[in-house]
Amino acid sequence: MKKQIGAMLALSMVSAFALAGCGTSNEQNAANAAGEAAGNAKTAGNANAASEKPALKPYKLVMYYPGSTPGDLALVQDEISKYLTEKINATIELKPIDWGAYGDKSNLMFTSNEKFDLMFTASYLSYNVNVAKGQFLQVDELLDQYGQGIKDTLGPDWLKGSQVNGHNYAVPTLKEFAGAAGMLFRKDLVDKYNIDLNAIHTLSDLTPIFQTIKDKEPGVTPLVQSGSLNLPGLLTGYSLDYLGDSSGVLDPAAGDLKVVNLLETKQYVDSVHQMRQWYQAGFINKDASTLKDDQLYNIVKAGKGFAFAVTTKPGKDAEMSTQLGVELVQKDLTKPQTTTGEATGAMLAISRTSGDPERAMMFLNLLYTDKTLLNMLDFGIEGKHYVKNANGMLDYPEGVTSQTSGFNPGTAWMFGNQLNTYLWSNEDPQKWEKFKAFNDSSTKSPALGFVWDPTNVKNEVSAVGNAGAEFGGAIMTGTVDPDKYLPQYNAKLKAAGLEKIIAEKQKQLDAWAQAK
Repeated sequence: MKKQIGAMLALSMVSAFALAGCGTSNEQNAANAAGEAAGNAKTAGNANAASEKPALKPYKLVMYYPGSTPGDLALVQDEISKYLTEKINATIELKPIDWGAYGDKSNLMFTSNEKFDLMFTASYLSYNVNVAKGQFLQVDELLDQYGQGIKDTLGPDWLKGSQVNGHNYAVPTLKEFAGAAGMLFRKDLVDKYNIDLNAIHTLSDLTPIFQTIKDKEPGVTPLVQSGSLNLPGLLTGYSLDYLGDSSGVLDPAAGDLKVVNLLETKQYVDSVHQMRQWYQAGFINKDASTLKDDQLYNIVKAGKGFAFAVTTKPGKDAEMSTQLGVELVQKDLTKPQTTTGEATGAMLAISRTSGDPERAMMFLNLLYTDKTLLNMLDFGIEGKHYVKNANGMLDYPEGVTSQTSGFNPGTAWMFGNQLNTYLWSNEDPQKWEKFKAFNDSSTKSPALGFVWDPTNVKNEVSAVGNAGAEFGGAIMTGTVDPDKYLPQYNAKLKAAGLEKIIAEKQKQLDAWAQAK
């Protein structure tokens, strides 16, 4: 779930930092602690320094990220805190927020100056906008002093790809470097009705499939959608380049660098009209525009949904099958595409209100170097939430399923070094090799490397975000007639300053291209 959320959130929704006390003994001890946590002798100093206890005061980290709240969150949080206390003398409070509310909640936290340390962010979650507003700390020096494990793991390309004006304000997750749009289908119904997924080439090819499900499977919704998980958001997100947000996009297939209005692209217009036809035919859930993402997943878990839209990658069906406890199969609807947004598709930033940015960076460093911590955050407690089989792959403990597990958040793609995450028994052992092939096969956007800076139009960006909240989800789920409401939506965005944003993007993109 990435760019499909971005189409709605981006339309519905730097301060300088200097380390204090440079050269003090406390800072040197902190640096040694970070190096010890990373297992890096060069960072830690000599062997004697690495073995010393760091003079770090206890500190509680607070981290926000989108997702549901598992029943055993507090239990896992306590175990992580015990582990972190040994590593960097810190505890942690994990604060997930439903995807559908994440944008609004984040904005409220910023405006109220709430104290917290870490926040999940991405290009489709107004990352550049929040950098321009000074909400995230610049972390260049923190990476140099406490993030050597991150730098060694990611390398310069990943870090450069997520920079704004030559500086890092968040640390990207090591994951796939390309993305595609597609769908997941219940395998039992695909097999029951001999549905050939390879015969699906356009959205219209899905119509007879959905009709079969509607006619023959009472109580099963053919296509389950929400305001932030829907096909138009996905298809535009992976056939166009959002250039940081969807207020002005680039069509890589056009062969030029012209920035255009998303709502006027063929991809958007055609897809929202198809959604309206399906909605009127009874293929889409009636509450789609107001449904939350965890509610969408619950519908699928309960066997009351047939298909839903996703960001695809190698093994996405196995990954989601494990998460939802329902055997699923996938169909890609677009070819893999690489944009600057993929390098910023999952990141953790340090808040300007953090009480201890150094400790926050030490924690981030561990997410790239410490398998135990990363997998605890991803999958919970071994023996309770998962067990390892003879091949070292994961299964649920006896008597536990994905639906009864107390910790199954489905957030592994968000954090740290994915190459250090355990694989589940239903996943392909060659998953990471296939990730590389997936990345290598992707089409590169002509704007790859361009980073949008909204500083000059930040008021317009804010106004467009507010203006988009009224119509976006309803139009993209088919809930309302696009012939009537799309012109109103477009007019409202233009009145809020959309065309000024597009002009500024075009100016920056042209300057970037000329400087290459």
